[in-house]
Amino acid sequence: MKKIVWTYGLISGLIVSGWMLSSIAIGFDQMDSNIAMFLGFTAMIIAFSFIFVAVKNFRDNLNNGTVTFGKAFQIGLLVSLIASTFYVVSWLVDYYLFIPDFMEKYSAHQLEKLQQSGATAVEIQSQTAEIQSMKEMYKNPLFVIMFTYIEILPIGLLISLITAFFLKKKYKSTMES
Repeated sequence: MKKIVWTYGLISGLIVSGWMLSSIAIGFDQMDSNIAMFLGFTAMIIAFSFIFVAVKNFRDNLNNGTVTFGKAFQIGLLVSLIASTFYVVSWLVDYYLFIPDFMEKYSAHQLEKLQQSGATAVEIQSQTAEIQSMKEMYKNPLFVIMFTYIEILPIGLLISLITAFFLKKKYKSTMES
């Protein structure tokens, strides 16, 4: 099981890391935020599709064609954690080495979007306070790590649950009474 988890975790991790690092190089940070977000989440889903492959490989090749929901979820969770860790490390490299002004750009963009949407002065003031709070938290690397895990890990957990549900297969006796 360890080999399967590490193999597919590394593949998934390389996909999400490769996407993140290439998106900075290509300049997707200059792209419309909705399109960039869509492409980012698409890359995550593609990467996490290897959870299905990992569980199916374990079930069919190493476990006599059976796997419980719990074991399937465990495999998915471990693959998700490995891939998510790659994603977090990639973001830390991007953020601290290439775009240390990310929060300034992001804040300005969010406030501009809010103003263009016709928000009231009270809404803008409230959002500005939230953004300032987040900017302060982002000065602490532990919060950067936490926010980044929160961005990707729930998707991996959801795909792990779905995979475990669809691939669970209990042992069936071939003996007749």
